[in-house]
Amino acid sequence: MSTSPAPVELERPDTEESTSADRPWLAIVWNDPINLMSYVTYVFQTVFAYPKAKAEKLMLDVHHKGRAVVANGTREEMERDVEILHSYGLWATVRRDD
Repeated sequence: MSTSPAPVELERPDTEESTSADRPWLAIVWNDPINLMSYVTYVFQTVFAYPKAKAEKLMLDVHHKGRAVVANGTREEMERDVEILHSYGLWATVRRDD
């Protein structure tokens, strides 16, 4: 007669992991005392291909509110966009969307 091993209790894996969609990342441009408003508008048009009206609205947000979210997407995309904005001399950061 062969004997089979006794059943073993295994710990059940935790299945209550977050299943929410990954929140996007944001590229934020901050107001600075250096760049002209016309230049900031130009950069937004050049980097993001925004129409002049949208670029001006974002520039005015930067000027009056101190910052503006200029793009959103994956972390890698926003890091690339911020690096490009830095190359134009703008103050920009990446952060996760709340």
